[in-house]
Amino acid sequence: MRDPYSILGVAKSASDKEIKSAFRKLAKVYHPDKTKDDKKAKAKFNEVTAAYDILSNKEKRAQFDRGEIDAEGNPKFAGFDFNQARRGGARPQGNAQAGGFNTEDILKEFMSGMGGMGGAGGARQYAGSPFGGQASAQGQNPFASASGAGVKPKDYVATAQVSLEDVNAGASVKVLLPSGKSLAVKLPKHVKDGQQIRLKGEGEQSVYGSGDAIVTVKYKKHKKFRVDGKDLRVDVPITLYEAVLGAKVRVPTLGADVELNLPAGIDTLKSLRLKGKGLFAKGDILVNLRIVLPKEGDPDLESLMRFWRDQKPYKVRD
Repeated sequence: MRDPYSILGVAKSASDKEIKSAFRKLAKVYHPDKTKDDKKAKAKFNEVTAAYDILSNKEKRAQFDRGEIDAEGNPKFAGFDFNQARRGGARPQGNAQAGGFNTEDILKEFMSGMGGMGGAGGARQYAGSPFGGQASAQGQNPFASASGAGVKPKDYVATAQVSLEDVNAGASVKVLLPSGKSLAVKLPKHVKDGQQIRLKGEGEQSVYGSGDAIVTVKYKKHKKFRVDGKDLRVDVPITLYEAVLGAKVRVPTLGADVELNLPAGIDTLKSLRLKGKGLFAKGDILVNLRIVLPKEGDPDLESLMRFWRDQKPYKVRD
């Protein structure tokens, strides 16, 4: 492998920013997504990537500049060429048995201690990569997936808290992405609580493409309605005399209020059903009537109830 500085086309005094910029330009040109089956381009991309691996890491760069590691990141020993030894062609300078170790002993000990790191196929950490620090095996493209394509940029995950009114109308709602970008998102027809919406190209942006935004729809708690599938449940308070004598009462919906006729002697244990007034005009509104007595009490009502209790009792429980 050539000098990593010459591979990236930068001077030895180049700043981190200049090195990153040079790498991004070359990686964009030689990336397999663009060059497809061009073996030369693939080899060039791997070479550029390996060079950036050295120069983007301050410690490795310093070690290379001091001559402690070679252009592939392998340690150098005095009188010993690791890469040649790996290929079986290395010869130590001077006595091959110096210090009681021959070339094979040194290589074997080094490989055992290092676990086969670097050129022997171990994992190389691309911590300095501007496209994310993913570890990959030696010889593999750190930006390539198992299929050989570039790593897909990250998807953004967000939640849209939406009102039942907006859900029912299929309105557009604002969604704030982790990037800080705000989007107007059109709610799908009949969208469910917890349903996910995928927005193509609204995720992380990089030279290799764009991720998506995945938005989870969550219904806001409504001050009047409780969601039951496509039905809505609502509590409507009525007076004692409305329950006894019957009345017309106003019932809220997601649109305009409607009037509901209560028959005399209504059984408040049963829900009344307003057809087609639930979500998406598919569900209903289930009205639960609740008899409410005067807040501060009423002497006449109390007298009447005592009369009923004593003179006209009736059973409501077994």
